[in-house]
Amino acid sequence: MTTTMNVVFCGGGTAGHVSPMLAMAEALQHKYRDTDIDVDVLMIGTAEGMEATLIPEAGYRFDTIEKVPMPRSMSAELVSLPFRLRKAIKQARRLLREHETQVVVGVGGYAATPVYLAARAEKIPVIVHEGNVRPGLANKLAARFATVVACAFEGTDLPGAIHVGMPMSTEITDLPVGPTMKAETRHSLGLDPDRTTLVVTGGSSGALNINTAIAGALDDLLATGAQILHLTGRGKVVTDQAGEPLERPGYTQLEYINGLSRVYQAADLIVARAGAGTVHEIAAVGLPSVLVPLPIGNGEQELNAAGLRDQGAAVVVPDDYFTAQWVATRLPNLLMDTPRLEYMAQTAKNLGITDAAETMATIISETKVAR
Repeated sequence: MTTTMNVVFCGGGTAGHVSPMLAMAEALQHKYRDTDIDVDVLMIGTAEGMEATLIPEAGYRFDTIEKVPMPRSMSAELVSLPFRLRKAIKQARRLLREHETQVVVGVGGYAATPVYLAARAEKIPVIVHEGNVRPGLANKLAARFATVVACAFEGTDLPGAIHVGMPMSTEITDLPVGPTMKAETRHSLGLDPDRTTLVVTGGSSGALNINTAIAGALDDLLATGAQILHLTGRGKVVTDQAGEPLERPGYTQLEYINGLSRVYQAADLIVARAGAGTVHEIAAVGLPSVLVPLPIGNGEQELNAAGLRDQGAAVVVPDDYFTAQWVATRLPNLLMDTPRLEYMAQTAKNLGITDAAETMATIISETKVAR
């Protein structure tokens, strides 16, 4: 006789929130794939966040509630906050009841707070997963009453938090690496299979400062003999003085690649932001990195990068310091220092955690309530 496990995942806003939700759902369904338990997943987010696109594309059922951001100053939005929050909680309670939810798993973001509070009102256990070293407001709130609080980084300041790592897709955790795969992947990307490869990415939306610094130091980088794959971000093509897309032998720019697994396979060194997902992915695959933390928000990216930096697996550069001059004087030496890159790669690999999604799947299955 088949029984059903009804699980709700909530949160979103960015790909960094959505990816661990998808990874946990994938691991949970894999855990019960050959059993008489059917895992029924509902994901709740807002219509404005990236979850509205990424979750349906991944094949999961998706519902929305009203977005309720926390105003940072006195305003009309602050006065209306209790009413909008009450409405979103009511929407969430309806969805939880209709799904006959047995456990709620949240990762933070705008949609998480109303769902957390709705689950508490419905007496449904809540599991929180915090991806950053510095937790967000939603997860700080839910940690006060959650059944389980899990975190991606050691040292996350949430009561009772257990360190599990970052749930990641098997596309990353099972990624084959090695010289042969590296060469094959470079060839598939139109690159020289045997040439040292620098990958530069500012994320799906790009990073103007990173793009400008790399373009300004391009001749110095190419003088090392390395090739460069530059993911500029959608709508952020790097141009020359004539306004045409910048072209050089050994330099390839693309606005976006769907999924970074092939990029990780091709790279000898990566320049990237320090989002929590990125930091854990490059550790999991064992990739040397230069991390340029995003200089906005509450400083979480700088904290995310600290572990790799302190162990020598990454070089961390403040955004203000990441200039064409810094790139020209520092990055070529690193690209040509094969022993250091090998040390950074192995150190990153030693710090990587590849079973977080499976750990979370076990926690979820042990926390659900009978309905």
